[in-house]
Amino acid sequence: MEAFALTDLEWVSLFAEIGESVRAATAHLVGTEEGRLELSQGAGGDTTVEIDRLAESVVLERLQRAASEGARFSVLSEEVGHRNLGAEWPLVLVDPIDGSLNAKQGIPVFAVMLALLDGPRLGDARVGYVLNLATGDTWHAVRGVGAYRNLQDLGTLPMQRGHRDFEMVALESSPRSVIRARPLLERAAKIRVLGCMALSIVHTATGGVDVFCAPFKARAFDMAASLLILREAGGMASDCDGADVYAVTAGLEGRTSLLCASDVAYHTQALALMRGALAG
Repeated sequence: MEAFALTDLEWVSLFAEIGESVRAATAHLVGTEEGRLELSQGAGGDTTVEIDRLAESVVLERLQRAASEGARFSVLSEEVGHRNLGAEWPLVLVDPIDGSLNAKQGIPVFAVMLALLDGPRLGDARVGYVLNLATGDTWHAVRGVGAYRNLQDLGTLPMQRGHRDFEMVALESSPRSVIRARPLLERAAKIRVLGCMALSIVHTATGGVDVFCAPFKARAFDMAASLLILREAGGMASDCDGADVYAVTAGLEGRTSLLCASDVAYHTQALALMRGALAG
């Protein structure tokens, strides 16, 4: 069969189809003993459980079908690692269930993350797609085109300053690392720890969260789609001392701290606080 290249919008449609298939296939496993049955260690280093395995199998089957129909690309998935399906680039990053601990425990905050990259770094993302598997809400972006929520222009909630500098700060952290974010958290009226990095970042893109911080070396792989959505929505991101997070390698080995904000002013203020914490 003659090879062809999918357009960016065709990739969005394919990712949406995959996401809904994952949601339908895995719903019965959320919060069950069967769903959290441990099977093996995935390529990303985490323990693969049954709900992860099933979700990934759904994703890979549909991508393999696209390749059999003539599309040429590679896949990098959290569980099985890298697969060449006819071309090195573009590369599809797959996190079949981001927030899998929530999914295993029956906490309805987990997502499928799919990103299309034309190079090795986070800034090379062309298409990003995130589906909240519990609610069905979607976010996607195409580089240079814009960001969308449930297929409508994303929009961003206006800044709402109260008696604290930030209305809401979200966090992804180990217990040991949370102390590094203390100056930021002390300036927040409310704090949220969602347990799903992909969803934390897209809610920052919408302005629902003012600032999101991961004050430890988190896996860049999990950020790829959401950081594109954030950038296309006009948000800002760096690591916790201001370095360019979009220059970080997007593979399974790439890691970085992360500081995101819904706009430049919030990011500048949050970065000043984090730099002070890291210097201390």
